[in-house]
Amino acid sequence: MDSRATPSQSPAGRYTKRTRQAGFTLIELLIVLVVLTILVTMVTPSIQRLMAQQRVSTEVLRLRNALQLARSLAITRHTTMTICPSHDRQVCTPEDWTAPLMIVQGPADDDTLEDEIVLRELSASQVVSVTYRNDGRLVRFKPMGWSTGHNGTFEICGRYGEGAQVVLSNLGRIRTSGETPPDC
Repeated sequence: MDSRATPSQSPAGRYTKRTRQAGFTLIELLIVLVVLTILVTMVTPSIQRLMAQQRVSTEVLRLRNALQLARSLAITRHTTMTICPSHDRQVCTPEDWTAPLMIVQGPADDDTLEDEIVLRELSASQVVSVTYRNDGRLVRFKPMGWSTGHNGTFEICGRYGEGAQVVLSNLGRIRTSGETPPDC
């Protein structure tokens, strides 16, 4: 006989099959829930670090793209191009490089964008901090592609101490360094 179904006689005299209930007990479900909770709490910090490192990598690409595009436009249009961080598309904020980046035709000497042509706007940063120089100067590329006097290092810091550097030379060369900046 099958252990799951046993014949029994009903009050009316007919045979019926009793089926054994299949499923999980409350204890089994609680054990699975506890194991899953432990696994999730062990994995969550590493996933957060991975996401923070990915944000730093994305910021490196954002800065490199902005610098390369501005340099390329300066060479092809034979004019000065400026990279200007700005929250309102009106005034440059050179102390906040996490703001959206404007690629502007012209020098933007007075840090305002009223008389300048904004050619491209790149989205705001998702990392904790991006710093570049302490003198408040914007990045400018001359018609030959040089950034003379506007060279420096962008220091990008993430939430958990990870970071990277984007270095701009006087000749307009852009390189990245995987070294974490000391201030991160």
